[in-house]
Amino acid sequence: MDAVRLIDLADFADASPRSIAGEVARLVNAGDLAAGDRLPTVRELAAAIGVSPATISQAWQALARAGLIESRGRAGSFVRGAASARLAPRMRGMGLPDDPVRLDLSRGTPDPLLLPALGPALSRVSAKAETGSYQAEPVIPPLARVLRDSWPSEAEQIMVVDGALDAISRTLEQVVRFGDRVVVESPGFPPFLDLLEVLGAVAVPVRLDEHGIRPEALAAALRKRPVAVLLQPRAQNPTGASMTRARAQALARTIEAAERVEDLVVIEDDHSGLISIEGDVTLGTWLPGRVVHVRSFSKSHGPDLRIAALGGPRDLVEHIAGRRMLGPGWTSRMLQTILLDLLTDGSSIDAVAEARRAYFTRQRSLGDALRARDVAVAPADGINLWMPVLGERSALVQLAAAGIRVAAGTPFLAASDATDAANGMRQRAGGDYVRVTVGAVREQADAVADDLASAASHLVAGGY
Repeated sequence: MDAVRLIDLADFADASPRSIAGEVARLVNAGDLAAGDRLPTVRELAAAIGVSPATISQAWQALARAGLIESRGRAGSFVRGAASARLAPRMRGMGLPDDPVRLDLSRGTPDPLLLPALGPALSRVSAKAETGSYQAEPVIPPLARVLRDSWPSEAEQIMVVDGALDAISRTLEQVVRFGDRVVVESPGFPPFLDLLEVLGAVAVPVRLDEHGIRPEALAAALRKRPVAVLLQPRAQNPTGASMTRARAQALARTIEAAERVEDLVVIEDDHSGLISIEGDVTLGTWLPGRVVHVRSFSKSHGPDLRIAALGGPRDLVEHIAGRRMLGPGWTSRMLQTILLDLLTDGSSIDAVAEARRAYFTRQRSLGDALRARDVAVAPADGINLWMPVLGERSALVQLAAAGIRVAAGTPFLAASDATDAANGMRQRAGGDYVRVTVGAVREQADAVADDLASAASHLVAGGY
């Protein structure tokens, strides 16, 4: 490829690494550079535009950190192709290289330093992984009692599954048939949208504010006669919004007043409950028998535990449990014993409380610093915040050049349709938000805010 044709010197004011990276990103975004295209070598491009090889090398490193290009050793650098097929489409959009960066704020995972220690709990687990019967109750009785005592509303049946997404997937499989409509938050969690597509369901996106789904938006969506509403009551991913009790009641009343949705099921993903600063809340308080509430322990106790609890109407939960017996059967009783220990041991309880305080402090510090720099981020709960930017791709590249990685906003948005238009939802090609995992910012919030604010206001030639 002709290096002079690749970079038009008129398209950036200076030959800095950021400007060069931004121009290449624009060409990729516009389709002028396609997946698999080979880029000129560092020395070729440096000679063509009159800069040092180190400048081009820094630009290439920034583009690689942003997931736009990849190095193939002596073969050169190439525009990055599609992500692995093991990931569903929107999850591919979230996927980024695993190469190290100065500060990775893209993952949406808890700070490992704030997780409770597993050693004491592991020392109290049986040395043998045995079970009395393949058909025994799927939840060990002591854990079932602890979960029931802490549940936010009366649940006819509670079971344990392999993480929140496992719970959501299995519930949707019982509730949704091909062609059914499901109300979803937009922005929302990308795997939910991928799940609906796999099931052949139609996502009906609704707008959010700082307290989650807006009642008037839900009322409009219910006129499409959906079979389910899928929402996150606390620390919504990606916005960090948490419902108040008043908002939950308003949504429940909206559902009660809607016509021809008598069989509608509300599915709640409380993925960050134990590290949320907001009180426990569920629509099940007002809609008993119509709500499946899911509580995950990944954010509070560790993602690799792969454990969550699901509670709801007995008939529906038993159908989920019955179908699961034809697959994994039950969640490891060893893991259940570990979780029980973590939920009842004083030092583990204290560790989770300290994590909740730390995440609250990090959210407030970075949020305040961004608002002081005229970045309009809303106050958020949990570990993520939703940051507006002039151009998604431009922001990713600019932050990568600064050694910071965030998640692109596009995968979190439901496809634009008539409901979006009715709700006044604004979407731009390429997206105009990024998700920032604030929970990973342990220190220097002001310095991080400087880089984020600079990227948020940056737009390279081409307007993406």
